[in-house]
Amino acid sequence: MSGKRTLIVAELSANHNQNLNTAVATIRAAKMAGADAVKLQTYTPDTITIDSDKEYFRIGHGTLWDGRNLYDLYKEAYTPWEWHEELFRIAREEGLLCFSSPFDHTAVDFLETLGNPIYKIASFEITDIPLIEYAASKKKKMVISTGIATMDEITEAVDACRRMGNDEVIMLKCTSAYPADVSDANLSIIPDMRERFGVEVGVSDHTSGDTVPVVAVSLGAVLIEKHFILDRSAGGVDSAFSLEPDEFANMVRAVRNAEKALGYPTYKLDEKSLQNRKFARSLFVTEDMKKGDVITQNNVRSIRPSDGISPKYLPVLIGKKVVVDIERGTPLELDMLDI
Repeated sequence: MSGKRTLIVAELSANHNQNLNTAVATIRAAKMAGADAVKLQTYTPDTITIDSDKEYFRIGHGTLWDGRNLYDLYKEAYTPWEWHEELFRIAREEGLLCFSSPFDHTAVDFLETLGNPIYKIASFEITDIPLIEYAASKKKKMVISTGIATMDEITEAVDACRRMGNDEVIMLKCTSAYPADVSDANLSIIPDMRERFGVEVGVSDHTSGDTVPVVAVSLGAVLIEKHFILDRSAGGVDSAFSLEPDEFANMVRAVRNAEKALGYPTYKLDEKSLQNRKFARSLFVTEDMKKGDVITQNNVRSIRPSDGISPKYLPVLIGKKVVVDIERGTPLELDMLDI
């Protein structure tokens, strides 16, 4: 028996490459790969930045997108709002939970018309307290990435949700590097985040494999988010750190196996363990004994299997007499003893 099932989310992001058919096919492939949910991003270039050639809007700092203008990047990456209703419908048709990340108030208002069930706040929006408050006011579950946040900023984000009467919060441990290295995951913070902020914790993972999700689940993560793409060779702004269907499916299997391995806290033995107690140790007569013989370390020993009395009694039985003849290889029973 296993514990709580981890929600595994396939992030569509920009991996549709501005093709609706690709977006639909990606959602269906995510279902086939074992995802529980698919996540969109709801913004336009004008709701997330402005069209400006000033240096402020030029990307640097060693990213995949160095040298690009923010507006141009988001124009390439955004998911057209007119697609959303169809994508939500396709996801529901596939039995997937579908939700989105809003990047301003108008996106929240738009998503409300679609019945969006969860609001995901991206790492770079965690300092936008008015946005968090507005999304939280809709009384939907809040999922907030912490990739660039200080401890104080995480506290402010959680407090913003609670001020709105919304305590349904999942914080995501996230390394804001694209792609991220496993050595930078710092997953040991998951239990601390859960205790310190009084919230459930998950992971938004940008590494290339399944190590981070598996370790995160072992530490109590309730949600795993991974970027998903049909084919990395097709390119796209997020392709380098997205998993293809077979890779995603392998990750899902690894997470589900980790859940099975974790189980739940119990000392009750399962049926297989009970059967295998047959091979535990017990006390056996290891030399032929006659009535009246005294038990010694040589004629009674703790050996496998478990048909005799418990080995814990051997120290107090040394020196006791047997009341019957006993052949070598016979399990020792209490009614054979003069006690």
